[in-house]
Amino acid sequence: MNESSWLRAVDRPVCPAAADAASAQDPPRAFGNAARLGIKVRGLRKSFGDMVVLDSVDLDVEQGTVFALLGPNGAGKTTVVRILSTLLNPDGGAVRVGGFDPVREAGRVRSVIGVTGQFSAVDNLLTGAENLMLIAGLCHLERQAARRKADELLRRFDLADAATRTAATYSGGMRRRLDLAMTLVGEPRVIFLDEPTAGLDPRSRRTMWQIVRELADYGITLFLTTQDLDEADRLAGRIAVLDRGRIVAEGTPGELKQRIPGAHARLYFADAGALERAAGVLTGSSRDNDALALRVPADGTPASLTALLASLDRHDLRPERITVQACDLDDVFLALTADPRQET
Repeated sequence: MNESSWLRAVDRPVCPAAADAASAQDPPRAFGNAARLGIKVRGLRKSFGDMVVLDSVDLDVEQGTVFALLGPNGAGKTTVVRILSTLLNPDGGAVRVGGFDPVREAGRVRSVIGVTGQFSAVDNLLTGAENLMLIAGLCHLERQAARRKADELLRRFDLADAATRTAATYSGGMRRRLDLAMTLVGEPRVIFLDEPTAGLDPRSRRTMWQIVRELADYGITLFLTTQDLDEADRLAGRIAVLDRGRIVAEGTPGELKQRIPGAHARLYFADAGALERAAGVLTGSSRDNDALALRVPADGTPASLTALLASLDRHDLRPERITVQACDLDDVFLALTADPRQET
């Protein structure tokens, strides 16, 4: 990614209208180290009637990172995003987004965030360039500056050749790239991404992933909600799992996987005799007689596999091959969350 003005200027709002609204607000109040965090949440609560949707949610999202919020349908993910993006007021708790309070400083928050929904917000009747110019106009950019920004974004998102085509002719991947480009017109410090690669083919999906990583490298905070657990595993530095309005687990993808037992090595032997002797040596193992295989608990690290092979070698046992099956985020999700309910 070429360094350019729309990525360098992550510390100032671009849209004058948003900046003017922000200046009319009270100055931001101190909230611990919120200025060094993209998002900070403490004790967030929200109910709709008698139904408690969020119950004392705490979150810390470091600036310039990708953070994923996972959870089943109805867990409260949408409500969290709506509160953080100033679309809904909480019932209680303290929240800072980009250092500002979404309730008391909504104008300031809106000046530093971008939101890319699951369904692209592009206008099918406009060309790619016209969609970007429309957003630039809403940000009150002068026409020459708006044109430069639109051209720059079209190049960055590999849309320059399609700039004069209507968005109705774009593929799903092109529409998603254009949608994210439109979000970046305002040079946000924090971007909320809802299912950013839903429905995309593998090549378009990887392109979007690379763009997300590069945005984080330039200091932009990305808050990701997705049902694609492989996507969360590949992109997010930290993940929180939300279920029934509560955070039930949080950590790096690796830390979350280590919480769930089930990682194992599978050792294949040449004959039933070797399998029988190995089963006697390795406690806690289980046999698959048909496959002449032994399933042994192991975390897949080089140290654990070295110890496993050393134990077999002392008894002159050598498997023909070894496979390692680690827990993935699917295992974590199923172990930590309840049955899906209707999305809130």
